[in-house]
Amino acid sequence: MSEKKAKKILVTGGSGLVGKAIEKVVADGEGRPDEEWIFVASKDADLKSAADTRALFEKHKPTHVIHLAAMVGGLFRNMKYNLDFLRNNLHINDNILHSAYELGVEKVVSCLSTCIFPDKTTYPIDETMIHNGPPHSSNFGYSYAKRMIDVQNRAYYEQHGCKFTSVIPTNVFGPYDNFNIEDGHVLPGLIHKVYLAKQNGTPLTIWGTGKPRRQFIYSLDLARLFIWVLREYNEVEPIILSVGEEDEVSIKEAAESIVGAMDFKGEVIFDSTKSDGQFKKTASNSKLRKYLPNFKFTPFNQAVQETCNWFNANYDQARK
Repeated sequence: MSEKKAKKILVTGGSGLVGKAIEKVVADGEGRPDEEWIFVASKDADLKSAADTRALFEKHKPTHVIHLAAMVGGLFRNMKYNLDFLRNNLHINDNILHSAYELGVEKVVSCLSTCIFPDKTTYPIDETMIHNGPPHSSNFGYSYAKRMIDVQNRAYYEQHGCKFTSVIPTNVFGPYDNFNIEDGHVLPGLIHKVYLAKQNGTPLTIWGTGKPRRQFIYSLDLARLFIWVLREYNEVEPIILSVGEEDEVSIKEAAESIVGAMDFKGEVIFDSTKSDGQFKKTASNSKLRKYLPNFKFTPFNQAVQETCNWFNANYDQARK
């Protein structure tokens, strides 16, 4: 019997939230002897450049790619620079997929985002609804660039038989997140806010009523699912990676969980003069559950506790 061909798995965006989680999960025993994992970050190559991207692929000669790299930012940066987000991400994604095609990569798994879904939609959202209408106008540049990965995946498959696919995670959080209060996402921003309120002995002020609901997925759970997709999932069509609809958490519940995890004893104020944003963006994970009915997600409070512990221990190095 011939020995199984070794896999070389290149992970772009390797220093980010999801890349670091995959690296940890692989190191903690999920990796296999026939797999070599290579994590690259923005310092290793400018993926906006076709020549740089091609050189990176020629250097490492991957057989598989997990593509996480993107130009990302918070709401206000997106609103200001929609063109930059569109062009830079189109270049990055096109360069990755085309280098993968030209160098005969067996499989690429790219990371999309729930913000690509139509702004006007019914809930829960599923994988068939991505292109049913325009995304939210605030970050349409980023959203359309991400949608185009799905379009390109289908085109590479139809024209060349490439196994390029994509996943759509809901709100990811965990160690190595961006904890910037102005520009980060809701959960890491709250963790940083609670940390500062505790340090300064001031009340914790949360923008909005706390009523909006979100599905949060722990980065280490997402990492395990990414590895499963790379090895086992054979569709070109995207798959939503998320906790179930029943595991949606309100911003108020998330804040209470963080307050408990950080042992914050001060006052908590909800500033209802500030906008709540979208009330919910519920995504269906029924496709994932068809494949993995028994996958166990880390309980939300445990995942929050682990993330807060990491932030407390790594406050000086954390992205803020």
